[in-house]
Amino acid sequence: MASKWTRITFDPLVMGGRPCIRGLRVTVGTVLGLLAAGRSHAEILELYPYLQEDDIREALAYAAWRVQEQELPLPAA
Repeated sequence: MASKWTRITFDPLVMGGRPCIRGLRVTVGTVLGLLAAGRSHAEILELYPYLQEDDIREALAYAAWRVQEQELPLPAA
């Protein structure tokens, strides 16, 4: 099955494999941290001119999806 994330990438050679925006050295966490600090989309795009509005939206969607995940313990064999 293809990934539903078209702008979120994972590469062990980029930022230690943390989720990044389109293979750039900008992590989802960086974008979320800026939003949490009160930065607007326009301010983020000014700070990182190579990002796009859709990158910010997908970072938010990815974060929302991640908080819904549950890790279940595997039964002992």
